[in-house]
Amino acid sequence: MDIQKKMPSVALGTWSWGTGAVGGDQVFGNRLGENELREVFDTAMKEGLNLWDSAVVYGMGASEDILGAFARTCRREELILSTKFTPQIAQEVEDPMALMCAGSLERLGTDYIDIYWIHNPADVEKWTPYLIPLVKSGKVKRVGVSNHNLAELKRAEEILSKEGVHISAVQNHYSLLYRSSEEGGILDYCKENGIDFFAYMVLEQGALTGKYDTKHPLPEGSQRGDTYNPILPQLEELIGTMKRIGEKYSASVSQIAIAWVVAKGTLPIIGVTKASHVEDAAKAAQISLTADEMSELETKAANAGVDTRGSWEHPMV
Repeated sequence: MDIQKKMPSVALGTWSWGTGAVGGDQVFGNRLGENELREVFDTAMKEGLNLWDSAVVYGMGASEDILGAFARTCRREELILSTKFTPQIAQEVEDPMALMCAGSLERLGTDYIDIYWIHNPADVEKWTPYLIPLVKSGKVKRVGVSNHNLAELKRAEEILSKEGVHISAVQNHYSLLYRSSEEGGILDYCKENGIDFFAYMVLEQGALTGKYDTKHPLPEGSQRGDTYNPILPQLEELIGTMKRIGEKYSASVSQIAIAWVVAKGTLPIIGVTKASHVEDAAKAAQISLTADEMSELETKAANAGVDTRGSWEHPMV
């Protein structure tokens, strides 16, 4: 196994990059290509944020295409590239994972992927073993599972460990508003076993940024607008608390949401569409919230009484 690259404190997500099926236009209401995103990539690399997370299903290759165009302008060892195998779009061939991984390698312009994930637990028994030859061939350096509950995570590790391969990362939806991975024992399991826990949707697709309220809703007609606009009234008290705590640190609401997740011992994946998002994420990772602030945020979040579980997720508890 190659010496593992040092992980930054924040990963940068590319779900909102590119257009197409499940792309940034449909989910986020964005239409972003290479020209709009070049500054984002360059700013991140200057800040030392070199861990990029994508998936084939984000725009059906569009996100990987854009990331790959930028990756080709750097030395490969300077980057940590993370992408995913999505069972729901697997083709019926002898090794569907090898085929999907080959497409990712081509789009990303690389001969290996630093972290390769099974995107969701469609069938742990069926899909997990396909990771083993990818690791043994060197095409994949580390493997992870996403949207798996604790039982599925343990079973995947059991299957892999028989062949000397181990899960080194878990990627689940985790935020102030959605803590089921914590309640389901996954965070504790990861800490006990030296597994990196990647938290996605830390900002709840913008609902935890302070930019949106009932007078300023999320983009109409986008998936996130449909999901979050109805619950904005319930978030007002929490957002108010985040603003007040943020003033103490000269930080935005978004930065407090990120700082909370970092303080919980997880690695946040922050979707970035502007250079300022990268700079905000880098600063947020440096904030150390007090125990009282953490407790107050968690109480206000619980009082909001919302369930932001995505339609693609099954319960973790």
